[in-house]
Amino acid sequence: MLLAGCTTAHGKTPQVAAETRTAGTPHPSPTTSAPPTPLPKGTPTAKTFPEGRHVGAIFSHDTSGTHFCTGSTVDSPNHNLIITAAHCLHGGKGSDYTSDLVFVPGYHDGKAPYGVWKIRTLLVDTRWAHDSDEDLDVGFAVVAPLNGQNVGDVVGVNTLGIDSGFRNVVRVTGYPMRSDKPITCVNATSKEDTYQLRFACDGYLPGTSGSPFLADYDTNTHTGKVVGVIGGRDEGGDEDDVSYSSYFDDDVKHLYDEAVRESAPQ
Repeated sequence: MLLAGCTTAHGKTPQVAAETRTAGTPHPSPTTSAPPTPLPKGTPTAKTFPEGRHVGAIFSHDTSGTHFCTGSTVDSPNHNLIITAAHCLHGGKGSDYTSDLVFVPGYHDGKAPYGVWKIRTLLVDTRWAHDSDEDLDVGFAVVAPLNGQNVGDVVGVNTLGIDSGFRNVVRVTGYPMRSDKPITCVNATSKEDTYQLRFACDGYLPGTSGSPFLADYDTNTHTGKVVGVIGGRDEGGDEDDVSYSSYFDDDVKHLYDEAVRESAPQ
């Protein structure tokens, strides 16, 4: 959702990922697959979710302020990457990267059960940075070690899904700014536009930008395959009951590969 109430800091200049396609070149058309599980009738409402280990709140500086976005771990060789919306990391056309961010996995009730992790490097596609391309509203961040460990080794990781189709049953967990507890909801995604996913569930207020769309969710490990993040059209949507995501295709895979290169130990 929109970053209502968020103050964007400037001055840091992390890596900007190189373009993977020339401007104006169409992406390959995604495929469509059927959902594997029964769906709720009508538009469901998100509920408070007690297990948020692999999903966390993103703050500026530390947990003394208001969390303004959501992120989640994603598998990588060094287990130190998170994924979120590009607009959580960079203001888009005419703006710059945000600075001094921390990721707090499992945050609830003012507590950080798995630690407060400083974000080292931010990466978005240049077409988001230069033109606010809503089809590329996806970003990755390299998380610095804490007490000699990487974040994925402490909380576990989700996998990254590329070209998974428009229709998947997903669990979406995120942190509304007005709440100190995460919310979650399950429904099927659908095709909104050529490179946009649609997810209908009420309760996704500002602060839930970057919330992962987790397909193939395992209720034992609480992990899944990230096939989208709240973002894209209107930075995730103007209404609380419908959210969007940029479609994850080869452009997102190239951005992820760049993030992996940036994530090498320093």
